[in-house]
Amino acid sequence: MKLFMVHVGYYDKSIGEGLYETHLNYFVAAESAKEAKDKAHQLSEFQERSMHIDGMKEISNVDGYNVILEKDSGSKPGKVISYDEAKDL
Repeated sequence: MKLFMVHVGYYDKSIGEGLYETHLNYFVAAESAKEAKDKAHQLSEFQERSMHIDGMKEISNVDGYNVILEKDSGSKPGKVISYDEAKDL
């Protein structure tokens, strides 16, 4: 299993009359780039906002560390560090 960052764009008509493109990144676990693309297309938010994929990157290492995905049986969500918490780090 590999980790992919899927960079998506969409036009939000509630912002600037839909003139500006907004971007998000989704992280997807998949066996291949094709599978990651298919998984992104299946996301309800992707469909609801008529998103498109601007690019994808396989994330295999970060700062000299290999990224290894393992099946997790009892996953807990990762901690979100708020703006104020991040300032205090």
